[in-house]
Amino acid sequence: MPGKLEIADEAYQRPSSRLLIDCDTGIDDALALAYLSSLDHIRIEAVTCTPGNIDVGQVAANNRALLTLCAKSDIPVLIGAREPLEIPLVTTPETHGPQGVGYATLPDPMYPEPMALDAIDYWIEAARGNPGELTVLLTAPLTNFALALRREPRLPWLLRRVVIMGGAFYYQGNTTPTAEWNTHVDPHAAKEVFAAYTAAAEEGLDSSKLPIVCSLDTTERFEMQPDFLKKLSSESGCAEPEIVQASDPEGTLSKSSNPLVRYLSDALRFYFEFHRQYDQGYIAHVHDFFAAGVAAGTLDYETRPATVDVETDSPLLFGTTVADFRGLWGKPANAQVVVANNPEAGFDELVQRLGALARKLNENS
Repeated sequence: MPGKLEIADEAYQRPSSRLLIDCDTGIDDALALAYLSSLDHIRIEAVTCTPGNIDVGQVAANNRALLTLCAKSDIPVLIGAREPLEIPLVTTPETHGPQGVGYATLPDPMYPEPMALDAIDYWIEAARGNPGELTVLLTAPLTNFALALRREPRLPWLLRRVVIMGGAFYYQGNTTPTAEWNTHVDPHAAKEVFAAYTAAAEEGLDSSKLPIVCSLDTTERFEMQPDFLKKLSSESGCAEPEIVQASDPEGTLSKSSNPLVRYLSDALRFYFEFHRQYDQGYIAHVHDFFAAGVAAGTLDYETRPATVDVETDSPLLFGTTVADFRGLWGKPANAQVVVANNPEAGFDELVQRLGALARKLNENS
């Protein structure tokens, strides 16, 4: 593996990039959404909601509340699927809390009336109306995207890029010994998505349009320590440092005067406690932030082409992702799998951007 990482697509650094974000918010989804809200060169076209960490109604409520906090209440929030394609929905309150964002709470926002379109119709109309312009960031089960591909098989050509947080290849799963959470929630959807890109590759889809897959192999390298919140409060200009320690009583709430720092601290504390409960230490794996940085073009990474498939029949390996990097299946690559990244630089970027947003929100309040 080369020692120096490069941003894989310099075009992401142009003045404006347009994103469609699909999430199941989720503590690390919330962190990713706040981060993207802090970037001046990113235009978030819509945030669509998929059931996963919590039910889709709560996902939508979380997204509306957080976007309002980040002064982005003009961004549409839409609901698509309400359950996985073929199996019952399983949520994870033990990981993300009963409302999905740990101990964090926000008031119900005064949000614009919902759009008539559902999330899937919105994606299709947006892609058709803006061919080659939109990047899709998927930090949830792939249910909505699979349904969109069913309705519009030309989406791989119409979209600029797709970034997926999901899967585990040469790495232990976080839901079963071999399966990652997003894929395990709806493995049939993930299988359909990768099959659609195999078909597209066979028709000559350019490799630059293949999904970039951020799997546990590289997202778990983004291991946040509680000291991150102290750095964030300092960067935000808070008078008092935000100190979160493993010795604190569980459920201790932030007293920060800055609403964004307080929200993120309360959410992340729950995540630290969850990881400790599963013998991983008082840390938090912030998978979705890394995927967001890939989509935004702000974080360094390297990829390898692979043909990805998902196991949906075996009870033992249900939801397991498999990547053929050597062409043993005789099929074209249907994904670009991230194989290297730079967590230290990524956390520096996150502190700087979120700190600037927190300062700005305080000044405008």
